[in-house]
This record gives sequence, C-alpha cells and structure tokens, in this order.
Amino acid sequence: MTKQTRHHEWLSLIDVSGPFLAAPVLEKVFPQGLESVDPLKRRHLRQAYDEWREALDLEDPRLVDIHQAWGELVLTEGLDLNDEEGDTLRSGDRLPDGLSYRHPESSVTLNPAYVVVDDQHEDKPLMLVAVHGPEVDLDSTIEGDGWATSPAERMVQLYRATETRLGLVTNGERWMLVDAPVGAVTTFASWYARLWSQEPMTLQAFVTLLGINRFFDAKDRRLSALLDDSLQHQDEVTDALGKQVQRAVDVLIQSLNRANHDRNQELLKGIPPGELYEAALTVMMRLVFLLNAEERELMDVVKDERFQTYYAVSSLRIQLREQAGLHSEELLSHRRDAWSRLLAIFRAIYGGIEHEALRMPALGGSLFDPDRFPFLEGRIKGTSWRTDEARPLPIDNRTALLLLDAIQMFQGRTLSYRALDVENIGYVYEGLLEHTVERAKEVILDLDATKSAKKPWVGLEELESAEEEGGKAVERLLKERTGSAISRVRNDLKKSVDPEDNARLLAACHNDQSLCNRIAPYFHLLRIDSWGYPLAYPQGSYMVTTGTDRRETGTHYTPKSLTEAIVTETLEPVAYVGPAEGEARENWRL
Repeated sequence: MTKQTRHHEWLSLIDVSGPFLAAPVLEKVFPQGLESVDPLKRRHLRQAYDEWREALDLEDPRLVDIHQAWGELVLTEGLDLNDEEGDTLRSGDRLPDGLSYRHPESSVTLNPAYVVVDDQHEDKPLMLVAVHGPEVDLDSTIEGDGWATSPAERMVQLYRATETRLGLVTNGERWMLVDAPVGAVTTFASWYARLWSQEPMTLQAFVTLLGINRFFDAKDRRLSALLDDSLQHQDEVTDALGKQVQRAVDVLIQSLNRANHDRNQELLKGIPPGELYEAALTVMMRLVFLLNAEERELMDVVKDERFQTYYAVSSLRIQLREQAGLHSEELLSHRRDAWSRLLAIFRAIYGGIEHEALRMPALGGSLFDPDRFPFLEGRIKGTSWRTDEARPLPIDNRTALLLLDAIQMFQGRTLSYRALDVENIGYVYEGLLEHTVERAKEVILDLDATKSAKKPWVGLEELESAEEEGGKAVERLLKERTGSAISRVRNDLKKSVDPEDNARLLAACHNDQSLCNRIAPYFHLLRIDSWGYPLAYPQGSYMVTTGTDRRETGTHYTPKSLTEAIVTETLEPVAYVGPAEGEARENWRL
C-alpha cells in the first residue's frame, strides 16, 4: 500500500464537509505515513471509552463526572495538549479574556470549555474546544433558547467573533474539527471515538493532526499551514476538473455529431446548437451532483446494495473499467447500456422510485427534469417521460466511461467529492458557461494551439487561399493561429500521415475522401480528441466554441464570502431594530 493510498484510506473513514486536507499535502509532510500512537496510550483510551460508553448506556448517576473525565483524557493524554507547565490547555477561570460571543437576538452566550494557547505569544488562542453532553447531536438544531442553530454552527459564530480559526466540538462520541478561516469556506471534519479501536488508523490520524505538535512544530508543518496548502491544491483540482469536464462536453457533442450524421441529420433535427450545448453541460452537472450526493451519503438509498449495483454513478465507472480491463476499451464502443443506466438514475432522482425492493423520494427540480431535454432520451419536444416511449441516444459505453473519468479522476487518482465544496463545483460550472455550440458555416480545422493563441482554429478555404500565395503565407497564418514557433509549423507540415491516422481523419470527415485529402497536409497541426480523432468539422457540423452569453448576461459564480456579506448587510436592517439607528449590536431587537 502506498503512502498516498493510506492517506486516502483514513480520509474515507472520517466525515468531511468542505475543503479538507489534500492527500498530496499529507504525503509531503508525512512521507513515512501518520505518526504512530503509543500502545499504552491506545489501550488507556480504549478502556476509558468503554467506561464512558457503559456509563452512558446504563444511565449511571456519575455520568456527568465520567463524561468530563473522558473529554479531559482525550485532550490531555490522547492529544498531549497539556504541557508540563499546564499553560497550553486552559479552562475555567484560566481562560484568556475576550473569548466569548453573545447572540444579539437571544440570551445565549457562548464560551469555550477549553482553549489551546500559545503561552509564548501573549496567550494567543490557537484552538477553542466546546464540550456538549453525550445526548447532543452536533448537527441538530438546539431548541428552546431562542437561537435555532446546531452546536457546530454556533461554534463557527464563536470562532468568527473571536478571530480564532480552529475549533474542536465534541459530545464525547464525535470529535469535530472546525476550520473557519476568515473570508473562506468553513470545513467540518469528524472522528468517532467508537472507531478508534475498530479502525486504528482513525485514532492515528486524530492524534497526528490535532496533537500538540501540529500547533508548535515548524510553521510549514502546523495544522493551519497544512489546511492552507490544501486549499491551494484544491484550486488546482478545481482548474483541472473544469478543463476535464469541458473536454468531456466536447466529446459528448462530437459523439452526438457523428450519430446525427449517421442518421441523415434526423437525430438532432429541430435542436438549436445552443440548446445542444446546454443539454451536454446539464448532463455533466447532473453527474457532478450525483457523485457529490453519493459520496456524502446525502441520499439514504446510497447504502442500498441494489442502488450501488444498478444505479450509482460512482460504481458505474468501476464496472466499466472492469469490463475494459477484461476485454478492451474498444469493446465498450459496441455497447450502449451505460447511457440508458444514466438516464434511469436521472429519472429516479427527478420522479423517485416506489418499489418494494427500492424506494427513493422524488427530488424534482429543473436540473434532472427529463422533459427539459427530451432528445437525450430519443423523444421529441412536447412528449412526456411518463407516457411516451424513450429511445435513448446512441452514446456508447466508451464515451460514457470518458465522461465519468473526466469528473472522477485527477492525476491518476480518484477525486474525493467529500473534499470539494459547492464553491468548487460552482467555479467549474462558471467556466463551462464560457462556451457554446455552433454549426460550422464552412470546413473548420481546430488547431493544436498554445495557450497564447487567441483564435485556435482556421477555415480550410482560408488555408487554401493562403496556399495560392505560397508556402510562407500558409506558415505565417498557422503560426499566428497556433501561437507556435515557425519551425514547429514547418516540421508539422512536412510530416506524412500514416494509414491509421488517415482512417481516423476520414471518419472525422464523415467518409468524404475528397475532403480528407484536402485536410491531410495539415493533419499534424490539428487538435486530437480523447479518442484519437482529429478535430476537423465539415460544413454543418456541431462544434464547441467560445460563447458570449456569460459576458452579455453578466453570469458569474459569486463566492460565499461575498454573498454572506451581501445578505447580512441587506437583511440585518430589515430584521432588527438598531442597525439603521446606529445602535451597538448588543442593543439590537428583532
């Protein structure tokens, strides 16, 4: 087992919401794996947990004292947060000043039970610890005190108010790390004490990441630094995911384009190019939504074996990979059941399932509405998915696998959607809005261009006109469009086209041999799609190109840090008496 795989293993055993620690960052800081836990410490924690659990189950009258002792043991012995002088972990009347928060609409005042401080720097708080009773669900709303929020949400308010980024919230069983950086997304990562003996790696991770070393080690090895480095890595993942999804949309469009030609242009008859792109984009966002919901177990049915076998998107990719391994990816090109399965789960999400063997609630919504793009199911506009027969588009399993790989793989490893925040998905969607589909008005060649190229395509007629002026005119035109050096353009123009490449070019030209011969001299300057086919668009073909809708409509994904501020500033003067009058916050009234 590789170190990276090992990090993925323990990461899969904890509950995470929001961007958390990235495996490459963990691998860099802990190249030998997680720090070991002393066997005596492990045994002592297990015995103390069993005693706490027994007291809870038997409703022992000493439960309050046992609960407190269990929490202190985890902090002091498990995480070694109490140094020899006893100055690192503070509680009671030794808490630093200014670490409380009073909710303006209720009588609730929040205070941490413990604080980890840097006693070498004016008792700077490094992590606040909140302890709740064992009966308290950290995610459920606390009723009866005028502030309808969960313990986890309350502590975020305390962290923001006291400008303390890190916190730990516990009810004895669940230990929730909260990372609330200013102006960024809040992350919640939970360990469960019952798993520490069943899955020893989870205890190892808990002690390694929340132990005293992560607060006083070298700056680049501290917990806050690891989280910051992981956020930067998350940005890289978001950028890569956006590009991969865009390529997958391209492949889906080209697959439909070829199928449409094979059916004498009847397959997509009456479908505007922009609507075709919107449909392809919607398919990809449906898949992203489902992967997010499956990995976070946001649907109860996710745990059902039948759902995993016959519906789940995550397991479909694994099944297709197994088929490709047993036979070949080429075989997948002759099977088309995967697309029908995807349409089935899309319908199930929208309309629900009511069957004795499997039940799902109907979620509805426009994203999964089968009648929004009925042609994806082979139906014409105006038909109903509930009454009219579906004849799914001829999308083969190889294309379906590419779509799934595009949103599940990153640099050779499986992406964790538990670590992807809704903002990351929003930025991917925002990038997709920069493109659209058009029908080629002439023969267009999509060039293998550099990033500096502003217009990475060229019309075949334009190239042939340049040929009439001589070879140097062709070279100048291709240099301008590709952004490449003139030497590279010359070399590519001199290369011959082997029979296999020529066959792929002929397929891209819809078996028009004359057109194939005209394009062949430029073959090595063309961009190649994920299946190895050159991107040449005969007249009338559908092609993905840069669109103007996003600019014209001003469509942008707005980050949480901005939307939260906008909502707060807009609604506070409406919801409270006091802000508009300039009164201090503690004097505001609903």
